[in-house]
Amino acid sequence: MGQPGLNRRQLLTALGGLTVAGSLGFAALGTGADALASDARTRVRYWNLFSGGDGVNMIDMLDAFRAATPGVDVKDSTLRWGNPYYTKLAMAASGNRAPDLAVLHLGRLAGFAPERQLDPFDIDLLAEHGVREEDFNPILWQRSLIDGQLYALPLDIHPQLNFYRKDICAQAGLIGDDGNLITLTSPDDWFDALKEARKVVKKGLQTIGLHAFDQNFAWWFFMSFYAQAGGTYYDEHLTDVTFDTDKATEILEFLRRHITDGYNIAGSPDAEHFMNGGAFVWEGGWSVPVYDAPKIPYGATPLPPLFGEPATQAESHAFVLPHQSDRGGAANEAAHRLAAYIVRHAVDWAKGGHIPAYTPTLTDPAYHRLTPQSEYASAMDHLALEPPAWFAGSSGTLAQRIGPVVVAANLGSMTPGAAARRMRQVLTQLLEMPNPMGGGTA
Repeated sequence: MGQPGLNRRQLLTALGGLTVAGSLGFAALGTGADALASDARTRVRYWNLFSGGDGVNMIDMLDAFRAATPGVDVKDSTLRWGNPYYTKLAMAASGNRAPDLAVLHLGRLAGFAPERQLDPFDIDLLAEHGVREEDFNPILWQRSLIDGQLYALPLDIHPQLNFYRKDICAQAGLIGDDGNLITLTSPDDWFDALKEARKVVKKGLQTIGLHAFDQNFAWWFFMSFYAQAGGTYYDEHLTDVTFDTDKATEILEFLRRHITDGYNIAGSPDAEHFMNGGAFVWEGGWSVPVYDAPKIPYGATPLPPLFGEPATQAESHAFVLPHQSDRGGAANEAAHRLAAYIVRHAVDWAKGGHIPAYTPTLTDPAYHRLTPQSEYASAMDHLALEPPAWFAGSSGTLAQRIGPVVVAANLGSMTPGAAARRMRQVLTQLLEMPNPMGGGTA
């Protein structure tokens, strides 16, 4: 595959983020001939879904682990992001063909049946390798527990952010004495800022990009502001719907206004408009390498707290142990060691825009030198999360069913009030659906 001498890092870069799918039996693509020829005593099979810049960062970290741990041979495989990955992982775990270690979005954890598809981590073994509960945000740690056992080890959070052009915002009077965007705390503040920014933005460019057509982004942005307003979805036992249609209508009206007032041109290439001189774009933190490349002057903050308490939607990449009937021994110990190593050396991972879940990293001077990453690190303390139900999580059933409703409100094919009522209906229907991977309903 590729020309002779073309290594995997070069291949990933050349393909621009194209993932390489693997078979159920032994996975996608190894790290190279050096790994296959290794005489290391212990081999760890590791599946992930990282491509593009994430993939390159992960390969660098794996290479560093290999150099530091010559007794462990990592056979890593990159599979296609989204539902194809999760289907393959679930089938491999159920069929006793699972890798030793894998990556899972934490929001998906409730959908994977403990003991049948996942094995718990040995917290004592993790502690031997320098990873302990007190090193993590309590909310992330609690979301990683099922029946008191640790079924996921968080690697990061990747929040939704407000990217802003410092040059454009400075001309619009929106940059403070610290060189960063001024604080905006209400919808009126926000639209006043957009009004000033539009005066500076070149004709033909939108003032803000917000992916109005994208069901995932539409849902994530709704989640952020709905959480700021104190909105909830279900009670703590996941038995009753608590969705507030009045609050939801207010948020949907707010999102829709960006289009009706002409600040957003629905369907426009949001990233391109921003790089060419748009004032703002809402994106996930993984877009940092995209905006670093053209060397434009920009910053990034969590989505502004316009409806009350700060909150911004975030997901978390986490390590899991796919179920193996004979899990244990050297390979299991090495899987714990590998997961702990990557979690503890997360400054390199943060270069891709993610906020490390391992909180000691956040005080590391090397992390503070990363910009704009250090500007939005506070998002770790203000998480807007999906409910811990089997249908939640990145690219999950909840986003697939409810995201299009938010899009319909964005584009005007459904009124915000009607969309809010439809969202409540979807939440009710999902609560009654059985988990296709087993374990009953939510």
